[in-house]
Amino acid sequence: MKRRNVAGAFALIILGVLFGAVLVSGFGWVRPSLADIKLGASQPPVTLNGNLNTFSQAFIEVAEKVTPSIVQITVVAENKNDGMDLFQFPFEGFEMPKEEQGSGSGIIISADGYILTNNHVIKNAKKVEVTLHDKRKYDAKVIGTDPLTDLGVIKINADNLSPAFLGNSDGLKVGQWVMAIGNPLALSSTVTAGIISALNRGQLRLINDSYGVENFIQTDAAINPGNSGGALVDLSGAVIGVNTAIATRTGTYIGYGFAIPINLAASVAKDLIANGKVSRGYIGVQIREVDAALAKSLGLGKPQGVIIEKVVEGGSASAADIKRGDVILKIDGVEVNQPNELQGYVASKTAGTKVVLSLWRDGKMVDRDVTLKPRDDEKLAANDDNADDEKKDDNSNSNQMKFESLGMTVRNLSGSELEKFKVENGILITEVKPYSNAYDQGLSRGWIIVKADRNEVKNVAELKSTFDSKKGKAVLLEVSDGQGNSRFVGIEIPM
Repeated sequence: MKRRNVAGAFALIILGVLFGAVLVSGFGWVRPSLADIKLGASQPPVTLNGNLNTFSQAFIEVAEKVTPSIVQITVVAENKNDGMDLFQFPFEGFEMPKEEQGSGSGIIISADGYILTNNHVIKNAKKVEVTLHDKRKYDAKVIGTDPLTDLGVIKINADNLSPAFLGNSDGLKVGQWVMAIGNPLALSSTVTAGIISALNRGQLRLINDSYGVENFIQTDAAINPGNSGGALVDLSGAVIGVNTAIATRTGTYIGYGFAIPINLAASVAKDLIANGKVSRGYIGVQIREVDAALAKSLGLGKPQGVIIEKVVEGGSASAADIKRGDVILKIDGVEVNQPNELQGYVASKTAGTKVVLSLWRDGKMVDRDVTLKPRDDEKLAANDDNADDEKKDDNSNSNQMKFESLGMTVRNLSGSELEKFKVENGILITEVKPYSNAYDQGLSRGWIIVKADRNEVKNVAELKSTFDSKKGKAVLLEVSDGQGNSRFVGIEIPM
């Protein structure tokens, strides 16, 4: 009997041990308590050093400090659509709505309610409403707009707002970290980050005016519809640009966005607040980028500056001894290598401001002081963009010559044609072969070569003589479109 009791006790012990093992191992039969659940590894795979933590903290602090200075703008605007569809057929029995609603972003620039945004956000606005970061809403008044820079200023009746700090866009560098803050796709207070991928980006044709100023900061920080008018900021929280446009084939972000430099935006905003309009100064010239061939023909060591192709009569430049063919290398000591760089700098100056132009003229550097004049005081020339216009070649059997190595054919002009084309001398370009040297330099059928190597050209023989003497070098041509507009072209002459 005693042995049975011992055996029974031993069996109970064995069963207890087995049952305990089941509890410990689980087998899914008994759920562990919350306190017993351990998820994930016990340590992160990487330990951040102090520098990385500081870097991350910079983004966090900028988002916290700057976001309250960015507002959402809702606009009810007049619908300018004429009721025609994409194929210009009217919708039967359908009347287009007279008003449409859109939204964008804005930057608070004063504690008493002035807000900077894009012109296209508030264009044709009949009603403007501003929503602050804390969800307060105000009706806003349009103070002024400047279509040439796509900027505008509105105002709300509020006090003690948090204005953004406006930085210095002149000191920006490609590769610099930036953040875009705004309200894309109606998603309020959105923050994205990236770098500055390019500076002085122009010729995007975002502003449909020959005097439009396009000198954008390019960034890969995500910008979408609704971001327009919002802030591009650096890691100190300084606003260095006004987000304006995106490069897209889909209508949404695909990699690049563009912002107006804050130095230009601040100058425009001051003028709009003070006067309701911009009193912008102009030099009074038509300019073009200097390419490699043109630089070689002008005696420049490398392509640099912008060449003056026309001086507006009665304008600022004409009163300052500035001539056609001068190359502007610097303005107030700042290098300019593209037309939009010069335009962007001048656009930040008001009429009456004095600037210093550093010019390349006849192989020497000269400086000229220029007092900027307002646009209304100048008889501004028409847009010099007629390179594709063709003149009828009604005398093709006259003395003509084909320059095979350049891909260009020219002929002499009659006296009546000289009068018709508004030139005193020259020869007519009758053919330009696609993808030839002449084609690559922008020469076009219907243009007149007036000068070669700074000498007047009266016939094709004179042009041939000049080309023959310059083999292996570059020749500076002055050409006219026959409507009073002219330009300079550098062309390299093969050996």
